[in-house]
Amino acid sequence: MENLKVLGISGSLRRDSYNRKALQVAKKIATDLGAEVSEIDLKELNLPIYDGDIEALGLPENVRQFKSAVEASDVILIASPEYNYSISGALKTALEWGSRGGGNSFDGKWAIIFGASPGLVGTLRGQFQLRQIFYDLNVLALPQPQVFIRNAREAFDTDGTFKDLKTYEQLKKLIQKTFEVVEKLKN
Repeated sequence: MENLKVLGISGSLRRDSYNRKALQVAKKIATDLGAEVSEIDLKELNLPIYDGDIEALGLPENVRQFKSAVEASDVILIASPEYNYSISGALKTALEWGSRGGGNSFDGKWAIIFGASPGLVGTLRGQFQLRQIFYDLNVLALPQPQVFIRNAREAFDTDGTFKDLKTYEQLKKLIQKTFEVVEKLKN
C-alpha cells in the first residue's frame, strides 16, 4: 500500500463526535497498512454553502484548499453521521464545492465510507444517500463490507478505540479490501 495517498474527512463538525473518533481509528488502520494519510477538517475549513454567485467571483481560498487535498489523494476516508436520513450539511457542502469550479475534483477517486450514530441502524440511510451522490461524482466505493457503527454512545472506549473488536475488524476489512482493489487498478 506504499505511495497510496488517503484523505480523511469527518462529516461531523462537533469536536468530540463519534464520527471524528471513528475516523481516527480508520486513519490508524490505513497508516498501519502503509498508506500516507492526511486529514482535512471541515470545521476549520469553514466552507461557505455552495453559491454560484460566489463561484462566479472565483473560488475562495478554503475551497481551493479542499479541492487540492481531494485531487492529491487516491482514496477518501469518509466518516459520516446521519442527519434526517441523509448526510450532514457540512459534508454535502464540501461535496458540492469539490465537484465545481474548474472540474470535479472527485472524478475517478475511491471512497471508503462508514459512520457512527447513536441509533440502532447506524448510518445506513445516510450512507445510501452518500453512495447516490458518489454515483454522480464518479466516485467508486466497494459495496461490501458496509460499516454501520450502531449505539455509538457505547461503541468507544475512553481512549477512542472501539469496544467491539468485530466493528474494528469490519472497518479494517473494508479499508484493506479497498486498498487492494485500488493497488491492482493503479498497477
